[in-house]
Amino acid sequence: MRQYQRNQWKLIRPCLRAAGIPLECVTIPLHFLSLALRLPDRGEFNRRILLHGTIAINPVKEHGIGSGQIIRRKEDGLFEYHRDDLTIEEPLEIRIGHKTIATTMRTPGQDEELAAGFLVSEGILRMRDQVGGFSRPAEARNRENIITVQLADGVKVKFASAKRFGTISSSCGICGKQSIAAIRQNFPPIASAKDVRIDIATLLSLPPLLRKLQSAFARTGGIHAAGIFDRKGQPRVVREDIGRHNAVDKAIGRAFLEGQLPLHRHILLVSGRASFEIMQKALAAGIPIVASVSAPSTLAMEFARESNQTLVGFLRPPSFNVYSHIERVDLGNWHSAP
Repeated sequence: MRQYQRNQWKLIRPCLRAAGIPLECVTIPLHFLSLALRLPDRGEFNRRILLHGTIAINPVKEHGIGSGQIIRRKEDGLFEYHRDDLTIEEPLEIRIGHKTIATTMRTPGQDEELAAGFLVSEGILRMRDQVGGFSRPAEARNRENIITVQLADGVKVKFASAKRFGTISSSCGICGKQSIAAIRQNFPPIASAKDVRIDIATLLSLPPLLRKLQSAFARTGGIHAAGIFDRKGQPRVVREDIGRHNAVDKAIGRAFLEGQLPLHRHILLVSGRASFEIMQKALAAGIPIVASVSAPSTLAMEFARESNQTLVGFLRPPSFNVYSHIERVDLGNWHSAP
């Protein structure tokens, strides 16, 4: 049987090379190998691949980006093989000691920042010196998808209200919470509207700057970004992830691990819509201004008004909407449209 399969591979290899498909990226079902022996020529073999997609391509992973061979239909109606970059989505189990807090679907990379930011937004961590370090379980089968937060000596935290049930998808950061009461974390509102003001020119400069810093988006076209900027529009940290809430957690986690929280004089910009969870995470980090390139939800707007946060939506130069606490936006010689 093995000799039979080797003979089939000898026939198929030239066809794969002619099609430009690397052998190490290919998995071919056994029944299709036997079919190849009965086809009249290599052209017919290639035609069968194009029509039926019988070859499975094994993705090649690199820094949160996977690549694989795809079949692309061109403008002229012809098909071609093409290697495409895709955003990787894998689970990450977040633990404190031996206790699992949550499992989230994320793009691998900056897992320590993600875990720290998540725990900050849940109200579990408050101070940088609460964290003693991070580790991966040596015995786990998928150890790269498990991150353990080691608390500093003598530190005790309360995380009963943050316990999650099930997996948090890449599109939902509050999935698995036990109740609405558990969703509304006990973070105080932003103290003053005078901590930071941003002018229109600076505000409008943020989306193109964020896009410029999205290296993974430039390659895949399928990943969210979150950027923390100072009031002059200078980026402090930009993170990307398939989940917009994960991108925010990574950015906040980076600031937390560097001892920069609270971020009272900063702006958070997200590439997607502004939801309640985004506003909650920003409040946990002390961020007074949140902007998004898409629309906010009603709950996000209500939360922003209650927490004394400025919420900007549809930030797409040259226009934007302000949904709460407009006093932080310097409108200059503003006048209403007739």
